Amino acid sequence: MYAGDLFLALADQGRLVLDADEAEEIIAGLERTLEALAARVRLLDAWRSGLADAYGMPQPVIDAVFAEQLAPGRTDEAIRELPKYVEALRRATRRPA
Repeated sequence: MYAGDLFLALADQGRLVLDADEAEEIIAGLERTLEALAARVRLLDAWRSGLADAYGMPQPVIDAVFAEQLAPGRTDEAIRELPKYVEALRRATRRPA
């Protein structure tokens, strides 16, 4: 599902090229997504370690646990892959001459 390595290769080959403004906007969105995913992992870790009990869990913990049960490991996979997207976009950024 993820194509981080492909994007890196395309950027290195010059086949993925973006204007600087466009790239920065996309990179900012990806970085926000990474922050949200990292927060979700912290919530899952708290739940797994028993710091969050089943009855007093805030909704974000419930959401994170539910998502992990539906698609185990996908959050961790996204955290590994999204930085490749960010790096590919940085490499693909065309700076004004």
